[in-house]
Amino acid sequence: MKYLFFALLVFYSLQSLSQVPEDALRQSWTAPSGTARQQAIGGAMGSLGGEISSMFVNPAGLGFYRRGEMVVSPGFRFEKDKSDYLGTFTTGNTASSFNIGTSGFVFAIPGNSPTSGGAISIGVNSTTNFGSNTYYKGQNNYSSFSEQYAEEFANSGLGIEEGINNQSLSYGTRMALYTYLIDTATIGGVTQVIGQPQKVLNAQGILNQENNSTSKGGITEIALGIGGTVSSKLMLGVTIGVPIVNYTRDLSFTETDATGNNDNDFASAVYTEHFTTKGVGVNAKLGIIYTPVSSWRIGFALHTPTFYSLTDAISATMQTNTENYAHEISVTSDDLDQNTGSGNLKYDLQSAWKMLLSASYLFGAGSENVKSQKGFITGDVEYVLNRDARFNSPQDDEGYDIYPPGYFDAVNNTIKNYYQNNFNFRLGGELKFNILAARAGISYSTDPYQQDALKASRLFLSGGIGYRNKGIFVDLTYVQGFTRDVNFPYRLADKANVYAEVKQVTGTAILTFGFKF
Repeated sequence: MKYLFFALLVFYSLQSLSQVPEDALRQSWTAPSGTARQQAIGGAMGSLGGEISSMFVNPAGLGFYRRGEMVVSPGFRFEKDKSDYLGTFTTGNTASSFNIGTSGFVFAIPGNSPTSGGAISIGVNSTTNFGSNTYYKGQNNYSSFSEQYAEEFANSGLGIEEGINNQSLSYGTRMALYTYLIDTATIGGVTQVIGQPQKVLNAQGILNQENNSTSKGGITEIALGIGGTVSSKLMLGVTIGVPIVNYTRDLSFTETDATGNNDNDFASAVYTEHFTTKGVGVNAKLGIIYTPVSSWRIGFALHTPTFYSLTDAISATMQTNTENYAHEISVTSDDLDQNTGSGNLKYDLQSAWKMLLSASYLFGAGSENVKSQKGFITGDVEYVLNRDARFNSPQDDEGYDIYPPGYFDAVNNTIKNYYQNNFNFRLGGELKFNILAARAGISYSTDPYQQDALKASRLFLSGGIGYRNKGIFVDLTYVQGFTRDVNFPYRLADKANVYAEVKQVTGTAILTFGFKF
């Protein structure tokens, strides 16, 4: 088995907040998106320009436009996860979804000469797809998921009845108390909090554990961008984006006694949860492209953090069978709160800064006539400051923070201790054959975790074809993705944590069609 110690600061407070570090990473460790043409070249659009998707990467690329256009980019995505948990290999079901790549309008701004001008663009893009179906199981003789609830309750200083009715505790802990999954016991004259499954482990027993998590939704960004020429060699641009978050996760965790003993106070426990995050944010993208000679383009872009206003909603159930201890009991979150809506949590989230450096080389770029261009090769290097992401308290109508000072300190400190800044590398190219073009690309994201034991990366291979004739264009692309990540069924503050190694394979087909005007 593989274990890992985390330097989590007072982790029980994270459980009661419902925020965990993954909530921040979900907004920044993303896959390439955009039009079919952009995705075919690995997502590299930091210096190439002349594409509506420039507004989401480097808006200075809008400065290459001399005619307006309308673009639509429907797509289809599927994915399948394979997991290794405590030496047991499992495969999740295939998840699929429709999404939309960069679509919208570009309105050209005439310049004073054929080599000057720019454009204003309004568009929409699915920047993140949350679709997944992660399933794993294994046998654990080291820890139980009930221990996270025992830790939180022990640190609360509350009595059992107080804990069940105290909405500052997580639903899991309150339901564990209600169903007697955890209880107090006097051991050696000292009152302790103990989970019933721990009795199995203390007797050298084994627990079967099974985790099934399905997520869907994504981040759809609406943006307004403007870019133009400052001189014959310099272009500037800016985009204001409004991303809309819609994330849903349905989770089921099952733990059962694997010993076959029917008189050790634990048979099974099942925890299910329906969790959603919805909200909206705002960000800005600033860009510059410099063309020292006609065949070379060098670009730099700065993406500010997205400042989100988000709301989490959670509903949960727990069913526990403690045999002769308390028999079988079930409870829901509504039972505990009597439909008060206390399962909702509003908060602000600042995502990561991003900086991008890019270069492109154009073959046959002796003039501004695009028909003379025979192709290109382009590459981006993006640096993502994951450790700067942070949760903040929203303010009330009078401008005061809703939550007390320090409310999010634990999870923010954990983000800094848990993540590291990472790089995204993107490389692609195109060859033109009169009205047809062939494209290929690659994208690779490095590990966002600080701990050496955690291995994560993302690799995307892409290829596509394009048609351009008389102001009409059609592009078709397929992207094959390979993601390596880790998944924690639960976390403990006082002992090592078990986790699953997850490998996700994705396939995305995207079609872009449009016309010039």
